[in-house]
Amino acid sequence: MKKTLTYVLTALMAGLVLMLGAPAASAHGGAIKLEVTGDGADNVNVLVTYKKDGHPVTEIVEATLSATSADGRSFGPVPLRSAPEGQNLYHAAEPLPNGDWKVTVTATEPAKAATTVKVKAGEISVSPVAATGPASASAQSKAAAAADDEGAMGMPLKIGIIALVALLAVAAFIGLARRNRASVGR
Repeated sequence: MKKTLTYVLTALMAGLVLMLGAPAASAHGGAIKLEVTGDGADNVNVLVTYKKDGHPVTEIVEATLSATSADGRSFGPVPLRSAPEGQNLYHAAEPLPNGDWKVTVTATEPAKAATTVKVKAGEISVSPVAATGPASASAQSKAAAAADDEGAMGMPLKIGIIALVALLAVAAFIGLARRNRASVGR
């Protein structure tokens, strides 16, 4: 009986150690994806995620933005700065002049990536049509960030369940140990 109990507890503890060690094994890295959209005014939003799993890049991103207008003007390169709206959202350090632009964002850290998109920069106009334009891309980005926040609650929940199972295993061990001592004492 003691050997069986020892094997069961060893297996439970090994499983607990493996589960708690899993987040380190699933650390992010590798190729990144740059999603570039106009913000509906005079700047550009760059959402940075990992290509493999779509999770936000939480490391510092080193990137620049360059642009060429249809009439031949050039802008940049200017560095991207972290935006206060989210940890993987970046903006150009300087506003984009009015007009239609072919924008290229190039990242060098934490991985190399580049993308080019067409963006219209100008003053914000208040009209029902504007709500379905570039501003809706920002709303979609915020919705995606909220969905990632919901997914982040999964890890604390898993750790809580593992801790509860471990406590139940310890309680079972103590109960069986007391029962064995009582039967040996008779």
